[in-house]
This record gives sequence, C-alpha cells and structure tokens, in this order.
Amino acid sequence: MKKLVLILFGVIISTGAFAQFSWGLKAGATSNNFKLEDPLSVNAQQTITAAQDAAWGFHGGAFFRISMLGIMVQPEVLFSMAENNMIVEDVTAGTEELKSQKFNKLDVPIMLGAKLGPVRIMAGPAASVMISSASDLINDAENLYKTATFGYQAGLGIDLFKKLTLDVRYEGGLNNFGDEIEVGGQTYTLDGRTNAIVVSAGIMF
Repeated sequence: MKKLVLILFGVIISTGAFAQFSWGLKAGATSNNFKLEDPLSVNAQQTITAAQDAAWGFHGGAFFRISMLGIMVQPEVLFSMAENNMIVEDVTAGTEELKSQKFNKLDVPIMLGAKLGPVRIMAGPAASVMISSASDLINDAENLYKTATFGYQAGLGIDLFKKLTLDVRYEGGLNNFGDEIEVGGQTYTLDGRTNAIVVSAGIMF
C-alpha cells in the first residue's frame, strides 16, 4: 500500500513538472443568429420571424490554460453583450419593422484541445447565465427567457510570440433560449435556439 501511494505521489509530481499553466485576458465580437422553427402569428394581420442578418455583440473576460503532453484545457469566464433581431410584418399594411432584443450574459465555455503545428483545435461545452435583458418586442423579457442555457463551442486558434492569442469559433445552442414569449398580451410557445460566430483576441501572462 505504501509503495502504491509513493508511486501515485511520484506520478502527480512528475505530471505537474511537465504541465504548463498560463492565464490571460481576451475580448472580441460575436455574430448572433436567432432562429425560430416557425413564424409567430400575433393576429390575423401580424407575423414575427427571425431576421436573416446576424446581429453583432461583444464579449470580454479571462481564461486559464493548462497544457500537458500536447493536450490543453482552457476554462473561460466572459461577460457578453448579445443582440437578436426579429421582423414584425403587418400583412395588411405591407410593412415590416425590425425589433431588437438585447442581453447581458455571463458565458462560461470549457475548451479541450490540441495543437497541430502552430494551430490549436478546440471544442467543448459552454454555459450562459442571463444577467439582464431588454426588448422592443417582448413584454417582461427578463422573466420570459431562461436564466441559464447550454451549448457548445468549436473552432481554431493560434498563439503568436507566446503572448497573443487569436480564436475563431462556432457556437451552437443545445436547448431553447426560452419556453414562451408574450407579445401584444398573448403568450406563444418559443421554439428557438441561438448560434454564433465568435472572434476574439487575447494576451497571455
């Protein structure tokens, strides 16, 4: 038993000796797309659809990286400002109006990756916690959207001069952004998820 404990202790020490620890700050832009499975019919005259063009948001925060034997784990904590756009169409009048929904969130992706030459390949789960929201379209938006949602991120990155990091990732949602919304005094089931392109730059210490 003592020998086993000594062996395990030796493995832990040797692993720590080979592991590299670093942390850094990062910031960037996020292209958000909000999708609805079907248009929402508010009444006989009005319908709501998700805008085709993505809305841009911004994010910033810190990351911590552990690298060992070519494998790396990188948890991140990021404050994100996101925006989704919807189109309200008045069929009778033949007009369209763009309505925006803005969100402040705390994003926590946990990335697992490896290096292939100078390029990092990374993927992992990502959680988002709602801090606040405001909407031109939805009544009481803060209570109608879920407090926390879950998804994933995957993408490529590169480190320059052992100090600068550049990343491009795709983010997809695994559950609906909310269960229902209230528009014009009526409640509708919400079947929609978000996806995004996340571009960021950072500095390591």
